[in-house]
Amino acid sequence: MEIGIIGLGKMGMNIAENMVEKGFTVYGLDVNTALKEEVDAKGISFAETIEELLSKFSGKKTIWMMLPAGDITETIFQKVTAQLSAGDRIIDGGNAHFEDSKRRGAACADQQLHFFDVGTSGGVSGARNGACMMIGGDAEAFAEIEKIFAAINVENGYLYTGPSGSGHYLKMVHNGVEYGMMQAIGEGFNVLQHAEYDFEMGKVAKVWNNGSVIRSWLMELAQDFLTENSRLDDIEGVIQSSGEGQWTVQEAMKMQVPVPVIAQSLMVRYASLDEEKYGEKVVASLRNGFGGHAVVKKED
Repeated sequence: MEIGIIGLGKMGMNIAENMVEKGFTVYGLDVNTALKEEVDAKGISFAETIEELLSKFSGKKTIWMMLPAGDITETIFQKVTAQLSAGDRIIDGGNAHFEDSKRRGAACADQQLHFFDVGTSGGVSGARNGACMMIGGDAEAFAEIEKIFAAINVENGYLYTGPSGSGHYLKMVHNGVEYGMMQAIGEGFNVLQHAEYDFEMGKVAKVWNNGSVIRSWLMELAQDFLTENSRLDDIEGVIQSSGEGQWTVQEAMKMQVPVPVIAQSLMVRYASLDEEKYGEKVVASLRNGFGGHAVVKKED
């Protein structure tokens, strides 16, 4: 089976290698044309344009986009679908908003194309060695390509979720849960860091990851970096967010479904980006105004 992957970054490249290893014929496209020699050496036929990528197919086309959500995904989607024929397939394996995926699915249906929104989890190692994927799209069309997902995911690691949008919706909520889990782990280790006892954080993570209720891949990752540098004094406590946590909270608010842990973990991420801390300065000044509480002044 032939598959064309657009976007050969860390995730796209590893998914492409995974597919090649599983016996698929893979074509690749990336704006970084300097990748050509490396990509070709991995058994992935490199193309420099969409037209060249599509010309490589001998039959029905299956195009897999692995791109950042937003304008770039929309641009490539429009360019690719304009050149596909009835019965061809386009897959979005990035973290697009589910409403965008619903719209793209409807647009493809009008052109007699098959669109699949695929929420992808498992990180870079999962992309290469076996991921977890949640797939929305037409059920009959999915049956034609299910063998791709059976091959590149871990056992029991893929799920057909329903119509277009459902795959990215499920991945959105998955990432919201992920926000809360990581926040709880971070808070727990912060308590230990300030405790009266001299815990070895790497060893704590190790024992928690062997037989305990909270054992997980996240705890395994914590064990790795806390063993290497338990004080984490080489990084800033700035937490970026890629959008899915915010989307989860917005969707929950729309439905009036309480998600206090996910919402709080999102707020912590926003707070970590606030270097000015203007709101905290206002609160400190208010406490000083009504109660005479001391305000910590900046040193000159």
